[in-house]
Amino acid sequence: MELTPEILLHGYSIGIFPMAAHRDDPEVFWVDPRRRGVFPLDDFHISRSLARRLRRGGYRVARNEDFAGVLDGCADRADTWINEEIRALYLELHRRGHAHSFEVWMDGALAGGVYGVVLGAAFFGESMFSRRTDASKIALAYLVDVLRRGGFTLFDTQFLTEHLASLGAVEIPRAAYHRQLEQALTSRADLQGPPIGSPQEVIQRNTQMS
Repeated sequence: MELTPEILLHGYSIGIFPMAAHRDDPEVFWVDPRRRGVFPLDDFHISRSLARRLRRGGYRVARNEDFAGVLDGCADRADTWINEEIRALYLELHRRGHAHSFEVWMDGALAGGVYGVVLGAAFFGESMFSRRTDASKIALAYLVDVLRRGGFTLFDTQFLTEHLASLGAVEIPRAAYHRQLEQALTSRADLQGPPIGSPQEVIQRNTQMS
């Protein structure tokens, strides 16, 4: 069966997501982890070192300025699950307003970013990348700040890595994830409305919520 944007969104709505074994593999398979990685949005952790990096500046954070660039940055590694079909599908989801990116720009170039899919009050984080130190962490901090203010209740990271755990991500059982997903899909949220804040605002809001 051909994978379409509609089928892809339906997959997210029932708790599964697509992957390829590697970039040259034409086959796409569905993944339904027994334990799911999520960011409890009230527990995102800005470390002292990240707070210093945010205050130091020298970067610009943008939303949806270069979705394709973020997608390609995430795929530009030796081992990637983003094949040509997946790339084309996410570009189409972005065109339809379902997939979004947060980018960090330094010296006029794309330095890092994160992208994902939105349904209701759920953000399904797909991947992130850095070409400069801490660029993906900066993008993630700004994304979480907007998700909170936009009324999101679920930030799905799919898997839990050591890097994500250091920022506050946790693993929850599949059944608990599906309960959170069901609630998020019946709620409304806005990723585009909340303005991108200053470093001081992002740090302060994270401190207040932690």
